[in-house]
Amino acid sequence: MPTDAEWMDRALEVARGCLDHDDVPIGCVVVQGDRELAAAGNERELRHDPTAHAEILALRAAAEALGSWRLEGCTLVVSLEPCAMCAGAIVLARVARVVVGASDPKAGFTGSLGNLVQDPRLNHRAELVTGVHADASGELLRAFFRDRR
Repeated sequence: MPTDAEWMDRALEVARGCLDHDDVPIGCVVVQGDRELAAAGNERELRHDPTAHAEILALRAAAEALGSWRLEGCTLVVSLEPCAMCAGAIVLARVARVVVGASDPKAGFTGSLGNLVQDPRLNHRAELVTGVHADASGELLRAFFRDRR
């Protein structure tokens, strides 16, 4: 069975693909056991869609693959801490585990600005693992923005 670090390697591979269409390099993989259900990178620029975050696209594809919006028993692995929109979608999809690479102190909602995926007031909470390949995730993002300055 692949480890969280190995799934994060896959998420980072997907994130690097975002560079081909000038999107912020964030990658996400949704897995069930040892099987990849879906993988997606940011496509906001490509689709001209403010909701085309890696997590949203991967959640949609995973739900399609399972034939259900309930992603119980699934793990979502993402290279950057999810924003409020994505954290909310993770809760609504009933994702069991969330594995995060780099934290996002400006917009993150799995610990930085709040922790929506573990909020006891909501009807679902996910197990949360943070900091998996955080340095590699962070460096990919820093290089992307450094090249644009």
